[in-house]
Amino acid sequence: MIIFLDLIRGASILILAFLTELPAIYVIVFFVNMASAVFEPSSLTYATMLIPKDDRQKFQAWKSFVMSGGFLIGPGAAGLILLFWPPEAAFYVNAGTFLVSGLLMLLLPDVSVKENDSAEHRLTFRMFHEDWREVIHFSRHVPGVFFIYGWFQFMMVMAAAVDSLEAVFAKDVLHISDAAYGMLVSVAGVGIAVGSLCNAGYTHKWKASSLLSTGPLFVSAGYLLYACSTTVVGAASGFFILSFSLAFANTGFYTFYQNHVPVRMMGRIASVYSMMEAVLIIMMTVFISIAAEWGSVRLAVLTGTIIMFSGAVVLRRICIRGAGSNLLNEEIKEEEGSCTI
Repeated sequence: MIIFLDLIRGASILILAFLTELPAIYVIVFFVNMASAVFEPSSLTYATMLIPKDDRQKFQAWKSFVMSGGFLIGPGAAGLILLFWPPEAAFYVNAGTFLVSGLLMLLLPDVSVKENDSAEHRLTFRMFHEDWREVIHFSRHVPGVFFIYGWFQFMMVMAAAVDSLEAVFAKDVLHISDAAYGMLVSVAGVGIAVGSLCNAGYTHKWKASSLLSTGPLFVSAGYLLYACSTTVVGAASGFFILSFSLAFANTGFYTFYQNHVPVRMMGRIASVYSMMEAVLIIMMTVFISIAAEWGSVRLAVLTGTIIMFSGAVVLRRICIRGAGSNLLNEEIKEEEGSCTI
């Protein structure tokens, strides 16, 4: 499936190079994002089945490093392409990367999860209802996983809402130029790269639970420093702290998710929770935008970051208390591709 999704995304991006009507472009971008939404839980499930439990944290650390490299190299490569070739060339190269990715994944071994139900799986309302029922059942019986997953994603929701006002905050509150704003974005990119490199190099010395409890706290602290800043230096410091810490937070979260969620449930849980997260992002983005319009941009951003920091504190308390209780001790057994709680 993940190979097929890569090919679909590559073909869709290739089609974009030939479109001139804005509605058609929106439709193609919509399908690209749909394919990406399916690809993420599918690839995470595959990686969980393929990679031994003891190596998952290291894998997530190096994955963050590679993705941070793409964050820096991608825009630079696009700039070089636009400098020497027409804009369509960027679409061709991007589509080609998806094709190469799909071909490389052909070299990976085939792994599968054995399902008790051998009936043909078709997308029906009954299947949709069963997925929701199983996810709710899992969340009730493994509350530690549910609370940690929920609080971490709540932080990401608030981060997305605050990010929607990033440019407005920089221009209207800090009164910085376009060049200075570009510098802030570059500082964030450097922070991601440095944080990912440190995370990859020293991840064997840290527990996933420590990364999960500490990483989000520093991410939210970086956002809070950025919201309270009055100068470019203060905003840049906040950008660096939050982007540096993001690699540690993501590594801790995804390692925790892989170790505490049954493989056969990963796709369902990620899909259902991601849908709820998307709805919350829309709601919080609208709310914080209205607050900025009716009140002040700084107050809206500051309120969002305070809520985010409070969520990080709660998440840390849950992780610390769970480490010494049965909250996180729900053991998941995996045998021959099937998982039971």
